Amino acid sequence: MKKFNLSLVAVLAMSTFAIAGGDIAPVEPMVETPMVVEQSSAGFYVGMGYGALDAEVDPDNSWTRESDTYDEFLLLAGYKFNEYVAVEGRYWFGDENTVDFYRNGVIAGTQDISFDSWGLYVKPMYPVTDSINVYALLGYGAVSLDYGYDDTDFGDNDGFSWGAGADYSINENFAVFVDYVSLYDDDHNLGTYGSADVTVETVNVGVTYKF
Repeated sequence: MKKFNLSLVAVLAMSTFAIAGGDIAPVEPMVETPMVVEQSSAGFYVGMGYGALDAEVDPDNSWTRESDTYDEFLLLAGYKFNEYVAVEGRYWFGDENTVDFYRNGVIAGTQDISFDSWGLYVKPMYPVTDSINVYALLGYGAVSLDYGYDDTDFGDNDGFSWGAGADYSINENFAVFVDYVSLYDDDHNLGTYGSADVTVETVNVGVTYKF
């Protein structure tokens, strides 16, 4: 009886394998695919640099002067929304220059002239490669111009300001940049001395740090 039972179990088992095709599919191990998390390009950043500021002040009368270049230091801070747009604020400051004024082509005296500049910008950007970006600066700038006779401060020159440049990312945090910014290009009222055509522009190199 026991032999009959064992034989019956064997027959049933063989029938089951036959119905299933006679094959037992191997159990494949589960492989977990690691999730790749891309680092967001958004965030705050700060920077500093050097600017060579060129200023032309041409009075609308017989007084004239040549353009002068000033050594300016640059501080900046901004927020990057994504890889295509940011907002940025800049501040330039530096030493004053002693310049010559001419009247009817003859030197007539000297003046100490200093510039203090700032700007607020929308910054459109385009990633040329993974490391190189080109960008524009579009916004509002002001130049505090102190070049008056008897140390008179003729106040701010403000208006539309624009620029263009490029940066190179050294790593995830640090980048170096070079750009050009037109800070002011318009007439300026000199009070009792008439008016002047004032043009202020700067070329900058520096480094930024993204938090």
